[in-house]
Amino acid sequence: MEIIEYFSTENREHWLSKIKESDWGAGRYLYDLLKSQKLRSLVGEARVLLLADGENLVSFCTFAEKDDIQPTDLTPWIGWIYTFPAYRGKRYVGKLLRYAETLAQEAGMKNIYISTNHQGLYEKYGYAFFKMMKDMHGEDSRVYVRQLQRGI
Repeated sequence: MEIIEYFSTENREHWLSKIKESDWGAGRYLYDLLKSQKLRSLVGEARVLLLADGENLVSFCTFAEKDDIQPTDLTPWIGWIYTFPAYRGKRYVGKLLRYAETLAQEAGMKNIYISTNHQGLYEKYGYAFFKMMKDMHGEDSRVYVRQLQRGI
């Protein structure tokens, strides 16, 4: 397994086609944003992190200035977190979360955030419920935070 950064890889079309294969509406929305080169206009400076098993896409997520909770001063965010069904239950997404946390730490951030409607998932990775906030569509979203410390 290796982590690939979408914007840094030479094989973007391959990975874009793999993102498109996700059975999740938000994954297809991410595909559309990447295909039309509009992701950064929505979430600011962003990286798309891909966990790959050879040519197969295991999990993906974004690491960005913003997510679907806007406007807010909270930053950075991990978003579009997805694991393909064949790889679920093995905690592979934790590799991407740790990678994003390291990126945030290197940028001098003290916290990192996730907006989700899931309960009981991100707590396994050290995230704590922060508060309910409205997303860009006016819907309630659970915001989780992880405090970053040296040596994660």
